[in-house]
Formats: sequence, structure tokens, C-alpha cells
Amino acid sequence: MLRGAAQSSSTGWPSMDESTRHEQQSPSAWVCRFAPLIHPGGRVLDLACGRGRHARYLAGLGFQVEAVDRDAEAVRSLAGVARVTARAADLEHARWPYRDQFFAAIVVTNYLHRPLFPHLIAGLADGGVLIYETFAAGNERYGRPSNPDFLLRSGELLDVVRGRLRVVAYEELYSAEPRPAIVQRICAVRDAAAV
Repeated sequence: MLRGAAQSSSTGWPSMDESTRHEQQSPSAWVCRFAPLIHPGGRVLDLACGRGRHARYLAGLGFQVEAVDRDAEAVRSLAGVARVTARAADLEHARWPYRDQFFAAIVVTNYLHRPLFPHLIAGLADGGVLIYETFAAGNERYGRPSNPDFLLRSGELLDVVRGRLRVVAYEELYSAEPRPAIVQRICAVRDAAAV
């Protein structure tokens, strides 16, 4: 369990106190590592952005960022951030809000809703980069999430992109930072070699 966290009854995810939120403000090292692959000045979707740690980071690199999350309060925290358009939307029960839109990159961290996978693949422009990092099976030993619905199966991200995107990097491992967890990460690109 996260330091200072208590379980939220509505989501099964920990709710965080202010000290834990502060720890989460740094962008993921995985996102930072692969951000240079994004076409300069491109439009980026930060899916399930929370308070926008990746939206802020990517906007700071000069990208136009569309940041979306179901938490309207979290999305409001992005008001006034240059190059960020923030939107509160229910990604799990409402219509996909980005139909017929294409992005130079789509970034997803600490979020899993499998029915969105086809939308993510379809939403990448030519040369578009998918940077995805979330919890995987085995994480139940370290805390939440522990429900299999919120944990990637072994190799699942590879299966999602197989035949559709070219894999640049993939990891499935134990990570001690920012807290002990089993994670799966992928960086994959839509290009001619992927088809």
C-alpha cells in the first residue's frame, strides 16, 4: 500500500494523502525515456491523466497535450497550463471522445481499461508512439491494485500491439520505485515496418 494511503471504496485504488501526491508529481522514467521519439511539436494524448504530471512534462517539451481523466477536480488542476487542453470524460462508460482524431503519441500510466486498446491503436498517427506503463499480474503481492481486472496478464501489451505497431522496448518486471510493484511497460510505434 502507498505510504499514507487508504483504500477508496469506489475504485479499489488507494486514495492518496498530500505527501503521496507530491511523490507522484515527477513524470515516469519510462515516459521520459521515450518522449524523444515523439514527433517535435506533435499532439499528445495523456489518457487517464490524473493531475497531469505527464501532461505538464510533455507540454514543457513543446508538445500540444490533450489531457483526459474522469476526475473533474484533477482535470481542473491543469487549467491555465500552456499547451494543455484538459477534459473531464468518462473513459469507461461513455463514447470514446477522440473518434477520428490522431495523435503523435498516446501516453498511459497506472491505468487499465482493456476495451480502450483498439481506440489507442487506431488513434496513433503515422509515426505515432504508444507509451504505456501499468500494473501487471503479481502486483497483488505488493498491494493495490490487486483485482485481476486491473492487472495486465503476462505479455498482454505485446499481444495488444502485435501486427499493428513496431515494439521499441518492452519490460515486465518488479519495480521498487515509486513503490514496490509488478509493472508492464511498452513503447511501440506505428510505422510501415509494423504492418
